[in-house]
Amino acid sequence: MPGQGSSAAGITWDLTDLFASHDDPQIEATLEECRRRADAFAARYRGTVRWAGSPSAEALLAGVKELEAIQEALGRVGAYAGLLYASDTGRLEYQNLQQRVEEQGTDLANRLLFFELEWLGLEEGAAASLLREPALAPYRHYLETLRRFRPHKLSEAEEKVVNEKDNTGRRAFGRLFAELTSSLAFPLERDGQVRDLTLSETLALLYQPDRALRRRASEVLFEVLARHGLALTVTYDALVQDHLLMDRLRRYPHPMAERHLSNEIDQEAVERMLQVAEANYGIAQDYFALKARLLGLPRLALYDQYAPVGGPLPACTFDRAREVILAALGAFAPVFREVADQFFARRWIDAEIRKGKHGGAFCSSPSPALHPYILCNYTDNLRDVMTVAHELGHGLHGWLARKQSTFNYDTPLTTAETASVFGEFLVFDHLLREEPDPAVRLALLCGKIEDTFATVFRQTVLTRFEQEAFTRRKGSRFTAEGLGEAWLKANRRYYGEAVELPEGYRWGWSYIPHFIHTRFYCYAYVFGELLVLALYRMYREQGATFIPRYLALLEAGGSDAPEALLARLGVDFRDPSFWQKGFDEIRRLVEQATALAGEPRVLRAG
Repeated sequence: MPGQGSSAAGITWDLTDLFASHDDPQIEATLEECRRRADAFAARYRGTVRWAGSPSAEALLAGVKELEAIQEALGRVGAYAGLLYASDTGRLEYQNLQQRVEEQGTDLANRLLFFELEWLGLEEGAAASLLREPALAPYRHYLETLRRFRPHKLSEAEEKVVNEKDNTGRRAFGRLFAELTSSLAFPLERDGQVRDLTLSETLALLYQPDRALRRRASEVLFEVLARHGLALTVTYDALVQDHLLMDRLRRYPHPMAERHLSNEIDQEAVERMLQVAEANYGIAQDYFALKARLLGLPRLALYDQYAPVGGPLPACTFDRAREVILAALGAFAPVFREVADQFFARRWIDAEIRKGKHGGAFCSSPSPALHPYILCNYTDNLRDVMTVAHELGHGLHGWLARKQSTFNYDTPLTTAETASVFGEFLVFDHLLREEPDPAVRLALLCGKIEDTFATVFRQTVLTRFEQEAFTRRKGSRFTAEGLGEAWLKANRRYYGEAVELPEGYRWGWSYIPHFIHTRFYCYAYVFGELLVLALYRMYREQGATFIPRYLALLEAGGSDAPEALLARLGVDFRDPSFWQKGFDEIRRLVEQATALAGEPRVLRAG
């Protein structure tokens, strides 16, 4: 039954702003118009970019704008197909639409591919001269960013083959993973009845106060994943091998290089950040020891790490979540509340729990001509309020950046979490201020600490696991045993002796969607969380004077490099001390929880 056991039953998307239904004739009409414009574009611009002395800045600008318009129209269809598919991955009509749009999108991408390749083929002096032209100023960052990939592009014929084979290669394996994990049933006995739960519902039980229930949920989670271990292992093996193959063909020096270029950051800065994170694992281990004492346990088991402490957290209905979030965002800036209210009022959110729906949560911002859409699986847990706030932060970012053009709209992953994590902190602080019961305040504070750990420390673990997995795959194909060993190795460095890891946890890697869909995504969460900890401290120190500069950062979208945009706020992410400031803020939260719990200060020195 859709939405069973959740107040979010019936909270579903209205996607009619895009198209009326999966069989709306306007879908094919839009694709046909894109094909017509693509052919006309090719007839007009093919061969005009790559030779010295051509094109003029005005001609290049006209070509970029027409390409942008075609891709925006195509993106509308792609967004609709993707959102519909995410709403029910098991429905055949949605599967067929997703695949058809994917295939036709590939065909259109191949028709337009020449323009980018000709721009990359232009010799450096001619390209630099064009980039200095005032007419191209609005697209300078976009054009400069493209040229960073110049050493790694293949010929047009080869790029077309890659695009075509991806539909039956990595995209197909991505669909397999999504459909498999969305269809899994986790049978769990509760109150004398066995009920089949979704992945999202099973994970939500790890936050329940009943320790026996948490243990059963943990056991059934890994038992079911293990039963599907062959498909999950082969899927990941194929995707990693595909990645390594393309790295070799494109001449990338290491598996993270392409992601770094997309994120507009370098390997040295990322590695420095990860090393600082690992040097601060002790903060988490000290906190886990504190939590074990608060729970009356000699040591935490893995399924205890998110157990509530302090006073019991009341259930929070979706309507109540809306009230809390709007109040918190409005207290920061009226525009935040005004925009967020539209997401609830105009059905831009799909929060209902139902079988076949994409697990987890995400925000899709298709283009500046459209509004964003949010998917979550709301289980009436107070933690889910933070999830909605997080995705609404993404939505606010997408909405405020609409003044940018399509090619300047999206941010790299490194700054993609800037508004989402900030929104979480606004809502958290609001809840903490409004709660009179010290025990409940402790529970809220511990929950926030644990969410922060999950975003900073756990994402560091995930990144280290990916690095280890890619190293292992160069020698031989994956086995479930090898992946389990790599997963436990990365996690033991984080948890140390403070948390007991069960044997079944060797399957903990197998349901992480980022490993499948966006490899090496996870370090961007570390970057984003630590960045926001620094920005939020600036907000606490500067008050209202901070707000206009922060809004300007969000409005800028992806119009400049993250380093340049953040410099306007005084941020230098190449300085290791910048990252340490974020961990000092995390330590402050842990010390606050220690004091609120009436415990002696036991944190090791920073």
